[in-house]
Amino acid sequence: MTLKLEILGTGCKKCQQLESNAKNAVENLNLTADINHITDSIEIATRGVMSTPALAINGKVVSKGKVLTPEQIQAFLQ
Repeated sequence: MTLKLEILGTGCKKCQQLESNAKNAVENLNLTADINHITDSIEIATRGVMSTPALAINGKVVSKGKVLTPEQIQAFLQ
């Protein structure tokens, strides 16, 4: 099963950093994942996210309003 990671945010510097950290986490664990960046504010709001950046794994939002480190993301993926 391929993991599905989504970065929810407008594309600001923090959102870009979270996306980079997510890619690093996936690489560090030798996993296969689809990583998408969702920038549509309406789509973000429908998921209950009011502060960005946010991270969703397989459709479930696991973090809102902070830039997780690769190590923190790896903990969610293991």
